[in-house]
Amino acid sequence: MGGEPDGFERLWTPHRMAYIQHSSSREPLEGERDCPLCKKVADDDRAHLVVHRGEHCYVVLNLFPYNPGHLMICPYRHIGWYTEATDAERDEMGVLTQRAMRVLTRVSGTKGFNIGMNQGVTGGAGISEHLHQHVVPRWVGDANFLPIIGRTKALPELLDDTWRRVSDAFREDD
Repeated sequence: MGGEPDGFERLWTPHRMAYIQHSSSREPLEGERDCPLCKKVADDDRAHLVVHRGEHCYVVLNLFPYNPGHLMICPYRHIGWYTEATDAERDEMGVLTQRAMRVLTRVSGTKGFNIGMNQGVTGGAGISEHLHQHVVPRWVGDANFLPIIGRTKALPELLDDTWRRVSDAFREDD
């Protein structure tokens, strides 16, 4: 069953099908009423993990981080595509991304980063309706078997502790 061997190992994850099916049938988020990234705009920064506010964009810790310090740079406006960003929003996203890299390097000694945007549901965006850029700190040896085999993510720091350290460092960077 399965045809000719092609040299690839297969990791079967049938539990992911529920996520895939739910994502494609989820109702679109309509602005502040539904969007968790819009809701952060007017709410308490600490409670909503916002570590810095700019003029057009803000920086927030990811609630489900890949690594400690996983940040997202979000415009205040509810737009879904990078092509919809104004020049000011686009420029500030870039400036805040650079700042986030400096802050995370100073706070956590990161040795590298994954930076990027997932555009559209098909592009992998969990919240495709609100543009956000990920800044994920990386260290040598930080990827291991736990997420793949044990369906477990080892995060050595609580979100509240990360929030305190990163938001303090953003203030120091002003």
